[in-house]
Amino acid sequence: MSSSAARIIAVDTYDIRFPTSRELDGSDAMNPDPDYSAAYVVLRTGSDDTADGLEGHGFTFTIGRGNDVQVAAIEALRPHILGRPVDELCADPGALSRDLIGDSQLRWLGPEKGVMHMAIGAVVNAVWDLAAKRAEKPLWQLLADATPEWLVSQVDFRYIADVLTPEDALRLLSEGREGATERVALLKERGFPGYTTSPGWLGYSDEKLTRLARQAVADGFTQIKLKVGADLADDVRRCRVARSVVGPDIRVAIDANQRWNVDEAIEWTKALAEFDPYWIEEPTSPDDVLGHAAIRKAIAPVKVATGEHVQNRIIFKQLLQAGAIDVLQIDAARVGGVNENLAILLLAAKFGVPVCPHAGGVGLCELVQHLSMFDYVALSGTTEDRVIEYVDHLHAHFLDPVVIREGHYMAPTSPGFSATMRPESIAEFTFPGGTFWAADLDRQKEQAA
Repeated sequence: MSSSAARIIAVDTYDIRFPTSRELDGSDAMNPDPDYSAAYVVLRTGSDDTADGLEGHGFTFTIGRGNDVQVAAIEALRPHILGRPVDELCADPGALSRDLIGDSQLRWLGPEKGVMHMAIGAVVNAVWDLAAKRAEKPLWQLLADATPEWLVSQVDFRYIADVLTPEDALRLLSEGREGATERVALLKERGFPGYTTSPGWLGYSDEKLTRLARQAVADGFTQIKLKVGADLADDVRRCRVARSVVGPDIRVAIDANQRWNVDEAIEWTKALAEFDPYWIEEPTSPDDVLGHAAIRKAIAPVKVATGEHVQNRIIFKQLLQAGAIDVLQIDAARVGGVNENLAILLLAAKFGVPVCPHAGGVGLCELVQHLSMFDYVALSGTTEDRVIEYVDHLHAHFLDPVVIREGHYMAPTSPGFSATMRPESIAEFTFPGGTFWAADLDRQKEQAA
């Protein structure tokens, strides 16, 4: 069978959950017991229902209950995907993105936000994974090698053209290519700087915080992050512990996970100012553009960062227009996939705001490293004040896990989006019938008997 005849012949979905709440991994003031989960999709290709072995893998991240709802949303997109010619799909992922966003009945559930938009992101990311595998390039390189004109064709400018036009984007991408060859060499040699949240989960003891913060510095990280927002006295103590361990030269960011009203955010951040926090992340609702602007004005020089729960490029546009953030935090799976993240990266470049992605979760580190590396090589041209979040959880479940060296993400070399999960992990942690969860249910029945 010729590759030109290949079509999408199957869309397989999986509800994959990991029991991270049992060790309080990922715990914060808003989410005390997350079970890191992935609503996972595999696009299988072939002809006449005969698979050819080429697959596109994608997912969106949730924290447990509701992952089945997210899987159902992905399933609802199946009619738009099945039967699509693979060559056409990989040559123009933006066409599928527009079709998925444009389904008027499903769009009503958003529009361009929430569960349906995250489902679209999972599918679109799976297409990009397939395209990069077929091109035999890691995704960051596929994007960096693409022409500015083609990249512009992948961006939806609706609702953002008042501040970012196709002409603006073409100029930014054309200018961004200057010196790209040298930056690729530096990226492959040194990697992209990261920071770690691993020491800072709210449920960890002071002993565990101390041990992991000390380890982070020894591993070469120049920034760590602590969760805050549940109890001020507790936050003061934990910030004091962290600062005493890492010293004055390591950046310590803090993250409230949307816990506060605007006035609370200002008062609480000022109360922690003695510990020299680098940024306060998600100080209030991610939808409150003017609230973020008020907080930023009141707490300077502490920076304001947000983005992991920002719903789409339109909210990001307004945050930038209002001067509401110092740091923009894209998420690889929250919005509509690579295409929308290209728009957001371009908006950040237009406003000169550094991008420091949200990661952690299940596979988010694996995904978002590609977007930051593309941004560095072919758009912003710098890593100054730019770091990718790193959390040391669940990487072993992926065939191409992130590699961290001296506090830096090393550039992926395997073709694709680093999204492919190990088959044995899927078999073990699919909920509720995977081997782990089935055995766990049996244990619960025995204990209840």
